[in-house]
Amino acid sequence: MADIQHIIEKQREFYHSGATRSVSFRLDSLRRLREAVIKNQDDIARALNKDLSKAPFESYAAEIGIVLDELGYAIGHLAKWAKPRHVGTPLVHFPSSGLILPEPYGVSLIMSPWNYPFNLTMVPLVGSLAAGNCTIIKPSAYSPATSSVIAKLISENFDEGHVAVIEGGREANKELLGYNFDYIFFTGSVAVGKVVMEAASHNLTPVTLELGGKSPCIVLKDANLKLAAKRIMWGKLLNARQTCVAPDYLLVQKDVKKELLGYMKEAIRELFGDDPCANPDYPKIINAKHFNRVLGLVSPEKMIEGGRSDEKALKIAPVLLDNITWQDPAMQQEIFGPVLPVLEFDEPDEVIDMVGSHPKPLAFYLFSGSKANQRRMIENISFGGGCINDTMVHLATTSLPFGGVGDSGMGSYHGEKSFETFSHLKSVLTKSNTIDIKLRYAPYGDHLKLLKKLMK
Repeated sequence: MADIQHIIEKQREFYHSGATRSVSFRLDSLRRLREAVIKNQDDIARALNKDLSKAPFESYAAEIGIVLDELGYAIGHLAKWAKPRHVGTPLVHFPSSGLILPEPYGVSLIMSPWNYPFNLTMVPLVGSLAAGNCTIIKPSAYSPATSSVIAKLISENFDEGHVAVIEGGREANKELLGYNFDYIFFTGSVAVGKVVMEAASHNLTPVTLELGGKSPCIVLKDANLKLAAKRIMWGKLLNARQTCVAPDYLLVQKDVKKELLGYMKEAIRELFGDDPCANPDYPKIINAKHFNRVLGLVSPEKMIEGGRSDEKALKIAPVLLDNITWQDPAMQQEIFGPVLPVLEFDEPDEVIDMVGSHPKPLAFYLFSGSKANQRRMIENISFGGGCINDTMVHLATTSLPFGGVGDSGMGSYHGEKSFETFSHLKSVLTKSNTIDIKLRYAPYGDHLKLLKKLMK
């Protein structure tokens, strides 16, 4: 394991030199990272295939391409983001001017997960670099091939006093969390998120927690059922459902459940054939521990699709579970695998009560042709982000902040929000010396009457 304390000290020294504060330095860093990703994209894709059996298309669409999009967007907008922002001030402070100055926090720690090991490492790094921080990256030990490629890519293009990668498992995580960082960005499970937040609290370190939870997918009877089925199964099976924003369970209006399930079975075959486990484009479960955990959530008597699995290849064919209740094993935790429990309802208002009575989800998906139903559900259900008549694609939209709420996380990023997440927005009010209004000074006399007119 690298000498973490030495690297942190080196980064603090580099940060305090002021080198990272200029926009030109930040742009150079982002461009260098972009060139490195393009140069190493074949190695990245091979590593993703080794860790998760991701097909080249999926590796580019869900990982490499998203990182390049974020880099291009940040490079094109950074000069504007970094400018001081002039704001108005109240009449009671006349004459004065207000200014918001984005400044970097200092040394940030990015702890990334195994499910999208390149995307969820590099996209936060884009924000940290754009904001002018020095950064330590801790990738997941569960995706060793991708972690190794990331470490190589960073070490070849950045001095460790600016950006460094610490590889390792739980011991490395524990040691890192014992140090005082200026910002911590964590993506992973709720359980580990609580550990990260507790460690950060000892130094009052601000955090972003990108967690997960049981994200619902709602289908009303006025939806385009065939298209909905295809888009639901695409989102569910991307990365074998090892995606924090994938549909975790389906709530379908009773009148159309049978028809929708028929289309979903067709969609599975259209996407991955009659034997998904034998399809090279179908991803695997990350390891044996999670493979067995996912299979343990399947109630065989409620399975209406799937059932095949390949323990050697760590693949589980898509499973549909019907006649599910909130007490079933599949509804007791986030599934994080290709198993979709199906519940039904009669009227749309039931959905608001059902989803609202459980922890706030990271994502929410609604399929409906009714503007009124769309508006009612979006306005009355709390969730991190989501889509109407699609799944997952909000995650790949740089103009939309991505993040959780409640149990599904805190803070957000992507695009300009990434820059703001890794920046402290420092407020400065400048007061003129030409006029000094006596209103605020004692003795107050009848000043209160005038103050009330000014402050209302």
